[in-house]
Amino acid sequence: GPRQFPEKMIPFFIMRAAQGKHLPLYGDGLNRRDWLYVEDHSRAVALVLERGVSGEVYAISREGKEYSNKGMAALVLDHVRKPRKLITFISDRPGHDRRYAVSSAKLRALGWKPRETVKTGLKKTIDWYTANPAWLKAVMRHTPRINPHIKI
Repeated sequence: GPRQFPEKMIPFFIMRAAQGKHLPLYGDGLNRRDWLYVEDHSRAVALVLERGVSGEVYAISREGKEYSNKGMAALVLDHVRKPRKLITFISDRPGHDRRYAVSSAKLRALGWKPRETVKTGLKKTIDWYTANPAWLKAVMRHTPRINPHIKI
């Protein structure tokens, strides 16, 4: 979502796609994640604080709505109307997790469910970064190079 640090995959890809630069993906890009929009995450945390049982663990996830890193890169490129050929594969990191997945059953029992789909949350995120280049420039000006192997 908005204001996520630009070294993270989605803001990093938004930045690069907007400039027509390649989107570097580790390995084959098939690492899977359960992507969730920041406001849905924040609502989940607030609900746990309000209604959760002290000492319990509540995982936050969309469940069953996983996208690969390659799939997310393609969605970013599609939204900013850039060709998917900008996806480039680079050497994978040692020990890179192939999949992150958790059960949000206890959280859902409290009445939580995400309001945003992956696509609507991604659209809001892309629209925010596109509308706020000054914020991005200020953050990048005060940030050491994110990955020395990737030129921004």
